Amino acid sequence: MTKIPIIAIVGPTASGKTALAVRLAKYFDAEVLSFDSMQLYEGMDIATAKPTIEEMQGVPHYMIGCVPRNEIFSVAKYKDAATKIIDDIVSRGKRVVMVGGTGLYLDTLMENVEFLEDGDKDSAKRLEVRAKLEAELLEHGPAYMHGILSGIDPKTAEALHPNNTGRVLRALEIYYTTGKTMSYQVEHSKLTASRYAPIYIGLNANDRQYLYDRINMRVDMMLEGGLMNEVQDFVYGDDGATARQAIGLKELAPYVRGEDDLVTCVDRLKQETRRYAKRQLTWFRRNQAVHWLMIDEMTEDEIFDAAVEIIEEEERT
Repeated sequence: MTKIPIIAIVGPTASGKTALAVRLAKYFDAEVLSFDSMQLYEGMDIATAKPTIEEMQGVPHYMIGCVPRNEIFSVAKYKDAATKIIDDIVSRGKRVVMVGGTGLYLDTLMENVEFLEDGDKDSAKRLEVRAKLEAELLEHGPAYMHGILSGIDPKTAEALHPNNTGRVLRALEIYYTTGKTMSYQVEHSKLTASRYAPIYIGLNANDRQYLYDRINMRVDMMLEGGLMNEVQDFVYGDDGATARQAIGLKELAPYVRGEDDLVTCVDRLKQETRRYAKRQLTWFRRNQAVHWLMIDEMTEDEIFDAAVEIIEEEERT
């Protein structure tokens, strides 16, 4: 079977992945497929740092702003949708560049993970477990539930933010209904070979403070660009659980509600974004196939040239 070549740009938030992905897409006559679990939802454009029309530079982008905010979009749904998009892009003679920050989405697609059957999702047992977990969440809060998951399935818990209650409860639900953790299912569910031949380009910084300064600057720019309007829509609207997971909304909501001052909330947002970047790096560093390029040691042109050289060299071997 001839595998489909995929260029995958990985790394922490604010490292310049989008700009590199667009530049590579134009060079290799490709289209861009996002693997970001929050950018795929409608709205929250500033909070989730969706690429603007100007940043896309005419390159088609997929899986961005295509899902209603009140819908729960699973990893399995992403895999199904992304597979169809890749097939369509390739059928038109184009190449595929993937970019994003949700490693679980990328790995599930590239490694052809098929989650094991865990019974009827509407069975009496599952409904009972789900109701129990939701009651515990209501009584004890997200951090408590994340702590339970950490004791049961530390690998999955490490990849999930405590406020990502939808996926935390889903991981617990899988364990309590099947007796197997989600990480076990992922590791034992690669039933058929992958259809893809990914080449991974990673962006990072040797000087961690350099990356943190970029993150802090991005937050300031988001605020200048109208982030607070999105926060107000979140506070006074009905966006469901999805918006509550988005970094940038929940941290600033106390200010809009008059519960905390702006400086404290902005500092909290910057801290939370830095923590998110650390979790992203922890995930992507597990992949030994990633070719890392350091944004604090190379210019954008040097990074682009190095990425092109890596991709062309990998494809020759």
